[in-house]
Amino acid sequence: MKINIKKLEPDAIIPTKGSDAAAGVDLYARSPLVIHPGCNGVVDTGLAVEIPDGYFGAVFARSGMAVRKGLRPANCVGVIDSDYRGPIKVVLHNDTDIIRPVQEGDRIAQLVILPYEKIEFSEVEKLTDTERADGGFGSTGN
Repeated sequence: MKINIKKLEPDAIIPTKGSDAAAGVDLYARSPLVIHPGCNGVVDTGLAVEIPDGYFGAVFARSGMAVRKGLRPANCVGVIDSDYRGPIKVVLHNDTDIIRPVQEGDRIAQLVILPYEKIEFSEVEKLTDTERADGGFGSTGN
């Protein structure tokens, strides 16, 4: 699948794959910032994408960034809809107790392009029965 991508800033870095089998591509910070303990920082990539209809972009944490720096996407998984053409920005949260810098060119998150089904809700009076029924948290075991 080919995805159109536009540099909004001349020095923006086009996403790269860590290996041929990687599901995601790395997103890079466009400009430096510092993120204080327990706070969020908005990191611009300087890019915009054209995701095909029927797909969306999922922005996930990079495990290395989370383990080594304690930084992760604040919303856990970001969603880029196929009709969005604005700048890709990642809100990172600092889970540590020290100030964490993000440098220009740092790999800050990974983008995975995923298909989705278009849905339409149909309101009903009763749902079909299952063995689990309405058993919630922990109802299927620990």
